[in-house]
Parts: sequence; structure tokens; C-alpha cells
Amino acid sequence: MDTLHIVMSVVEVLACLFLIVTILLQEGASQGLSGTIAGGAETFFGSKKAHGMQSTLSRITTGVGILFVVLAVALNLL
Repeated sequence: MDTLHIVMSVVEVLACLFLIVTILLQEGASQGLSGTIAGGAETFFGSKKAHGMQSTLSRITTGVGILFVVLAVALNLL
């Protein structure tokens, strides 16, 4: 294995672990049956938007998720 493949594999594993942590740190959208009924309407109409730490975690999760997928495809092509 060449050096590039090893470095990309290490970054892939770190991205995977970081992605797991950021997903677990996020709060659930809603709990229970009433949350299921009301939560969909609030999300659809946009009255319940993430603020502060939840918004930051969501952005980080999206970025790391994209990095993870790009690295997985790149490693598969090598």
C-alpha cells in the first residue's frame, strides 16, 4: 500500500468516528406520539428551526458526511 492510500484510510476512519460522535450529540426532533403528529407540521412550515449548538452540529455533521462519502469513493477508485 502506498502512503496516499494509508493517509486516506486513516482520515476515513477519523471522519467515521467524528461523524458518529456528532450524530449522537444531536437532539432528537421530537419524542412520543404527539411529537410525531405536531413535529412534522412544525418542520414542514419551518417554525421550529435549530439554533445555536444544534445548528452548528448539523452543519458539522453535513460537512463530515460529505467528506466521508468523497473519501469512500476515492478509496474505492484507488
